[in-house]
Amino acid sequence: MESKANGTRAAQHSHEQGNSARDRVQRIDPYGFERSEDFDYDSYEEFMSVYLTILTRRSIKWSKLLQGNSKVERNLKVKRYVRKGIPNEHRTLMWMTASGAQEQMDKNPGYYGKLLEAEHDPRLVETIKTDLNRTFPDNVQFRKTADPCLQQTLFNVLVAYGHHNKNVGYCQGMNFITGYLIIITKDEEKSFWLLEALLGRILPDYYTPAMMGLKTDQEVLGELVRMKVPAVSQIMNQHNVMWTLVVSRWFICLFIDILPVETVLRIWDCMFYEGSKIIFRVALTLIKHNQATILQARNFPDICDKFKEIIKGEFVEDCHAFMQKIFTEPGSLSMSTINKLRETCRARIMAQES
Repeated sequence: MESKANGTRAAQHSHEQGNSARDRVQRIDPYGFERSEDFDYDSYEEFMSVYLTILTRRSIKWSKLLQGNSKVERNLKVKRYVRKGIPNEHRTLMWMTASGAQEQMDKNPGYYGKLLEAEHDPRLVETIKTDLNRTFPDNVQFRKTADPCLQQTLFNVLVAYGHHNKNVGYCQGMNFITGYLIIITKDEEKSFWLLEALLGRILPDYYTPAMMGLKTDQEVLGELVRMKVPAVSQIMNQHNVMWTLVVSRWFICLFIDILPVETVLRIWDCMFYEGSKIIFRVALTLIKHNQATILQARNFPDICDKFKEIIKGEFVEDCHAFMQKIFTEPGSLSMSTINKLRETCRARIMAQES
């Protein structure tokens, strides 16, 4: 009887501990996302207790580096700082300056407002409206009941961009990227110029109707895996799994809804500063680090399942350690290598499609 009572008390105690961890770590994260039912509050709290110390230290260093300046030199020191993470309070400034978005915004005063005032293409409006409710249903800021509701801001940025770049208009996936930009910058016009930097300069041709850049980069990843993780390349070929099946969402959404929010933001810090090669570094790290897991696959569905498995767990949740890995695990990866592979892969795709 006594042991049963002890067992009940122990269970109750662990339940209370679980609840208190849950109370300490809110059900909704700092960016407005609801945490999933299976969210591991204890390991998150353990990670954050260490990470907050790192963030505080970085914050002091960044404040010294910037000293109230809105212009940032591009040099090795800044690159090192960016790789170690930009504190949230400096993120918008750094993304804007590093990507060239600030320069474009300064050169074109009033341009964003004019795009919004112009007559809108009804088909573009209709397409965007269809996707608004599908954008982050698990984020309280995007709900109709929110005040302010970010759906209107999202709509404005997407419509403005659709008229700014008629070749792209609006493609699925752009809503998630724009939504993230809005969550971080809390500024409509800056989100527009960051989207313009991403789609116009950092990610060539990802969102054009033919999505040639996107198709090309998935093939480029295949080539890089063949060079750097040959065993995985072999198993993919053996079971006839096309790369687009397992990684297209990584590229389309730039890891949104694939990896944890803090990890995605750290990836974006580097992507705005160093360009699209960061996407390959992240993808290669996920594949190389989890090579043993992927190689356990016995057939086609197995491989697809393994690729869903490797984007979860401690490895990706500890964003600080993960970001250190992406610069060591894949080995050297220059932009010239990527550009050469892009040429080859693009030519191959165009030959197949013609």
